[in-house]
Amino acid sequence: MKTSISSLIKKAAAIIAFLASSCFIYGFNRGMGDQEWLAWSNKCLTESFNPPPDITLKKWELILTNDCFLRLRKTYQHDRQEYFSFNLHRLNNVEYMGSDTTGTLKLSTLTDDIIVQTYEDPKGDLDSMATAIELPVKHMSPVRLDSLKIALNYFKAKSL
Repeated sequence: MKTSISSLIKKAAAIIAFLASSCFIYGFNRGMGDQEWLAWSNKCLTESFNPPPDITLKKWELILTNDCFLRLRKTYQHDRQEYFSFNLHRLNNVEYMGSDTTGTLKLSTLTDDIIVQTYEDPKGDLDSMATAIELPVKHMSPVRLDSLKIALNYFKAKSL
């Protein structure tokens, strides 16, 4: 009887020590790192981007890169492409116009910092700069929008 109580106490002490050390180790998590923010931002952008219905649009790619560039490439029939790109350290404002279901995410810079290019366009290729890009989005709840703004500002500060 004495040995069974002492063995139970030893097991309980070992379990408590393990749980306490686990809480200590995982309780001081430094938060999300670069790769977690990058993965979450790309997932949010990809799931939320809602290109307008256009039968000529074959594919699109919206990505935030490791070097803090936001890039949007749309490819249409006959290989015509539209390309937009800018470094997040040039980001000035993030605005959302719409509801929880659909809306437009407007990313603005102070000056003409957004690269706008077209390729294989029958009207001629374009190579210019812009101060804003408007992204049609869906399922952008206030919480998701706030989280995306935090992520974009995280990368803006990181790239300075």
